[in-house]
Amino acid sequence: MDVNTLWSYFSQDFLMLHLNNIVMIVVGLVLIYLAIVKEYEPVLLLPIGFGCILANLGMEASADGEGFLSVLYRAGIQSELFPLLIFIGVGGMIDFSPLLSQPYLALLGAAGQFGIYGTLLLATLLGFSLDEAASIGVIGAIDGPTAIYVAGKLAPHMLAPIAVAAYSYMSLIPIIQPPVMKLMTTRKERLIRMEYSPKPVSKKALIIFPIAVTIIISILAPTAAPLIAALMLGNLLKESGVVDRLNQSAQNEIINVSTLFLGLTIGGTMTADSFLNLATLKILGLGLLAFILDTIMGLLFGKLIAFVTRGKINPLIGACGISAFPMAGRLSAKMAQDEDFENFILMHAMGSNTAGQLGSVIAGGLLLTLVLALH
Repeated sequence: MDVNTLWSYFSQDFLMLHLNNIVMIVVGLVLIYLAIVKEYEPVLLLPIGFGCILANLGMEASADGEGFLSVLYRAGIQSELFPLLIFIGVGGMIDFSPLLSQPYLALLGAAGQFGIYGTLLLATLLGFSLDEAASIGVIGAIDGPTAIYVAGKLAPHMLAPIAVAAYSYMSLIPIIQPPVMKLMTTRKERLIRMEYSPKPVSKKALIIFPIAVTIIISILAPTAAPLIAALMLGNLLKESGVVDRLNQSAQNEIINVSTLFLGLTIGGTMTADSFLNLATLKILGLGLLAFILDTIMGLLFGKLIAFVTRGKINPLIGACGISAFPMAGRLSAKMAQDEDFENFILMHAMGSNTAGQLGSVIAGGLLLTLVLALH
């Protein structure tokens, strides 16, 4: 083979790499940079960024493709397997005892889902279909697996930007939430101390809780059953105390492998055609709005409870009524300590945060059920 023939092969392949593909490769590199240098949700953003690079080098993930990313897409995304496996691991990490000892915190978890429905309404006004608007709204859950699960069923063509938005905003919680928290609360409110004297929660109650929640939610919203069942199974493994190896596997090997494949596959759907368009910018903007609305509503509800209890509740715990467990709970506790180093509201915040984790799954499942019922 002479030099001219060899060059023609290389030049032909190079010319197939359009400017849009190069832009998306740069996007992938930016995600990898944020994961490694800034440590923004590195477990997800690094494989997503690398998958994005592969997708724009001709190895994209699709339902009818033949590459290894397409195999992973069909096996774990189209079947919804990866988000469910991740939820089993998440369930194994959650301690529901702060929530069960302070049931009123469930109200904060419910209030923290307002952004989902508010953003859904706005998205429909901007021209998105109901299925697309519902998928965008679930970004407000700040719960990657839930967002991916709902989008995979309702709007798979929007899966990449929705997943990137959900996980990016989750990693940016320490940047996005503090200004809103300071704007919505006074220093006097942030200084409120909360005594932690919870009612003891028996082991029997901790075991019954995940089973009861699974049964009730599965009856009320069957479409949400897989999501809630996976989360509660992981929690039952933890609370039973008799399957430590399974619990450790769920929290480590299973969730790690599933997260790797999920991120790589989501990145593999980030082709130039599906990502570089006006709709993607709208999705990212609406997702951010949903996150902010969740935080505002949670804080407002926290302020209401503080008023009703005559200053016994620190409104900051309302901000972690979103999902993003346990980062959101830790941030609320840190905000209180920034004002008063001896103010410890961590356990209250974690109770609100676990309520938000549970609330996001229920809200996403109910939304999915309602939208599918309207088809």
